[in-house]
Amino acid sequence: MFGGMNPKKMQEAMKKLGIKQENIDAERVIIEKTDGKVVINNPSITKINMQGQENFQITGEIQEDNEEENQEQDIQQIMEKTGKTLEEVKKALEESGGDLAEAIISLS
Repeated sequence: MFGGMNPKKMQEAMKKLGIKQENIDAERVIIEKTDGKVVINNPSITKINMQGQENFQITGEIQEDNEEENQEQDIQQIMEKTGKTLEEVKKALEESGGDLAEAIISLS
């Protein structure tokens, strides 16, 4: 649409259209999904306000984090460290509110 336009003229054109842009400094963006998280490291974030509606454009190093996968890894790790059964480990994790260290201590 605006290919080859100088950045200053682009900003002026956007301003005339009622579009405001703002860069946001951040180290990490975390999006919590129902089944895990999306973590964006070293993000470049642009906040765009267009006709009163705010939008965010985010680019960076994307890493998906699946909660179920992590929980299974945690359970395996606790089983290996304590020698306890799957049921015992799950119960200890539940009682500790998911705190790995507390679960390991309670099983030791």
